[in-house]
Amino acid sequence: MSLIQEINKRRTFAIISHPDAGKTTLTEKLLLFGGAIQIAGAVKSNKIKKHATSDFMDIERQRGISVATSVMAFEYRDLKINILDTPGHKDFAEDTYRTLTAVDSVIVVIDVAKGVEEQTEKLVEVCRMRNTPIIVFINKLDREGKDAFDLLDEVELKLGLTVRPLSWPIGMGQTFKGVYNLYERKLVLFRPHGKQVEEEIIEIRDLSDPRLEKEVGPGPAKELRDEVHTIEEVYPPFEREVYLNGEVSPVFFGSAVNNFGVKELLDCFVEVAPPPQPRPAEERPVKPDEDKFSGFVFKIHANMDPK
Repeated sequence: MSLIQEINKRRTFAIISHPDAGKTTLTEKLLLFGGAIQIAGAVKSNKIKKHATSDFMDIERQRGISVATSVMAFEYRDLKINILDTPGHKDFAEDTYRTLTAVDSVIVVIDVAKGVEEQTEKLVEVCRMRNTPIIVFINKLDREGKDAFDLLDEVELKLGLTVRPLSWPIGMGQTFKGVYNLYERKLVLFRPHGKQVEEEIIEIRDLSDPRLEKEVGPGPAKELRDEVHTIEEVYPPFEREVYLNGEVSPVFFGSAVNNFGVKELLDCFVEVAPPPQPRPAEERPVKPDEDKFSGFVFKIHANMDPK
């Protein structure tokens, strides 16, 4: 395989958010879908002795928050994915700022109940300064939260992003029935079974399909049709080149803790996210396919050996 082919197989991105929006949980679920781990660590649980893969320092395991950027990798659909799980807490923001200079794209996680929070605004501002492509994941749809359209308005107003929903929720909290995948035109149903949640995927390319009423009920089906019609009228169509220029941000909805909506996010990400890009240096931009070895050093760990 040629050097250019190897470069084009790589996707390096950061996951950023305000604390407790579900960033580390989403990281672990992406690793789970990618086959890099078998069981996701329960960041919030005090009853079981599993810890988040990305929270590897003692202080992180004690507090249940990320205080240093972790780099994790897995292969998915013949691509090599590098995830950088960053600290969300403002006390450790410098680590995150450095990380954002090294990645080719970003996923922003937003809590559906809390909306856009202070630290998210600061981090996205750094991304916008570099025109970094951004995907938005609105998390915790299994809980009650803000209206989906209100959240999109908030993202555009507070983060300065132009958004384009690529999935859309059907209900929320107790009435949450799933999402409609606008990118692939599929209905993804939320099927809770006690503490277990399953996804059921039904291809419905035309929302006038009577199967929609059968699966979600007449009321939610009508609401979905009306809302999707509004989306198509109000928001620009998604174009990959516009996203790569940092000019539009696709939005997905889901529940990371329940593994719901994560695969749809990952499948779209690997299709649209950019491979390694040229980097500015003191004398000239450095291209990733140059003959001489080059790398971008954004962080050095010291004294990490427990011995």
